[in-house]
Amino acid sequence: MLQQGLGAIFLLAFAAALHQFGPLLSSSGLLPIPQYLQGRSFSRSPSLFHWRYSDRFYRQVCLVGVVLALLATTGLLQKAPILLGVLGWLGMTFLYLSLVNVGQRWFSFGWESMLVEAGFFAAFLGPQSMRPGWAAVLALRWMLLRTELGAGLIKLRHDKCWRDLTCLYYHYETQPVPNALSWYFHRLPGWFHRAAVLGSHLVQLVVPFGLFLPQPLAAWAAWAIIGHQGWLIVSGNYAWLNWLTVVLAFSGFAQHGGSAPPFWFDLVQLALLLFTLKLSKEPFLNLTRKQQLMNYSFNAWRLVNAYGAFGSVSRERYEVVLQGSHELFPTRAEDWQEYEFWAKPGNPARRPPQVAPYHLRLDWVIWFVPLGLTLELAVHDRPERRLAWRYESWFIAFLDGLLRNDPELTGLLRRNPFASSSPPASVRALIFHYRYSILSERRESGNWWVRTQVGVYLPDYHGSLTSSAG
Repeated sequence: MLQQGLGAIFLLAFAAALHQFGPLLSSSGLLPIPQYLQGRSFSRSPSLFHWRYSDRFYRQVCLVGVVLALLATTGLLQKAPILLGVLGWLGMTFLYLSLVNVGQRWFSFGWESMLVEAGFFAAFLGPQSMRPGWAAVLALRWMLLRTELGAGLIKLRHDKCWRDLTCLYYHYETQPVPNALSWYFHRLPGWFHRAAVLGSHLVQLVVPFGLFLPQPLAAWAAWAIIGHQGWLIVSGNYAWLNWLTVVLAFSGFAQHGGSAPPFWFDLVQLALLLFTLKLSKEPFLNLTRKQQLMNYSFNAWRLVNAYGAFGSVSRERYEVVLQGSHELFPTRAEDWQEYEFWAKPGNPARRPPQVAPYHLRLDWVIWFVPLGLTLELAVHDRPERRLAWRYESWFIAFLDGLLRNDPELTGLLRRNPFASSSPPASVRALIFHYRYSILSERRESGNWWVRTQVGVYLPDYHGSLTSSAG
């Protein structure tokens, strides 16, 4: 279950990387890989692309990864001879590491490094007919403990609402990519939210230690973690983070059945244990520090990392809304037409979709854009004010692509209002405040959201700011 579940997540990850590669990372993408490689060495970011890079080769790497992931998902890789199976898993893991280490902002999420680490240790579990590698099982349980404990500790250390049990008053509304059920979860009574936070603390701070107890206690701990992750799966869209954590929890069910491994494989397990202990020093110390790092890799190979999520919770939701116009200098509101993303909130009437475990990288990254503006938004109240004067290079490149009506780039959007017409002459980025509609508003209008413009992130843009992108 662990190996085949992990294979399915690898399959999804390689497919998503292949599908989104062109507009995001290709030679003509928003953050081109060739330029990134110029300032990196193999030792700093191990990747196959230091040896050779072309857009075609990137796609070939993804396709080979898809094939290996299919073999793992169907169980064929686990039926191969021991050495061949180990090499197959390590090869698949290194291919994905190669993508992550050149993926820049688009691959900067904790679940990318989690997948690399999980794939590495799963390689040493051995074939299905053999007793699971004992060191690999321990390493995967240690990884799961760091994932859960890291998430629990960083919550308590960084935001008082986790300590006073009120974070879920806001979280379902302000999380990066809500789904349709998030609206209903947000409407649950306050006592339920507080009880849910308390239960989350229990599962993340206490239960994971049970993974290292004898059976059936380890299995009970695994079931508790799976139940908690199931709650997160149905209440939001977190790519494959929760699904991967569920798969890691299967390590809690490991028994001693199966044929005994050869002597050399036991030696490999001993070496794996010593290797893991050596790499565990910094992640262990990180758990004890007040200034705990979240989703941080202490080595370039992304093994034995620090994990965590939602050290702080936003109290208000702000969104970047992109609009375009055929007019060079539009003067009327009706001159502007709005772009729609697949998952992040836009049209208030649109039902929030369920997209996880698929990972919409553009939707996720653009969610971070208005977070740094929250303080300023709280101080000012004029919707026409400009909120920023410097912009990330990928964001300006994105607007330039919209002005060209780039088909690859607009293919990442749910709605391009200029798909069947000439490109826009002007685009702009506004900041809107979003809140969930209350029940009476929902019944009257059918809208999931109520939104109000609170500022202008980038005014009428015609492609003249590329050189000043920060």
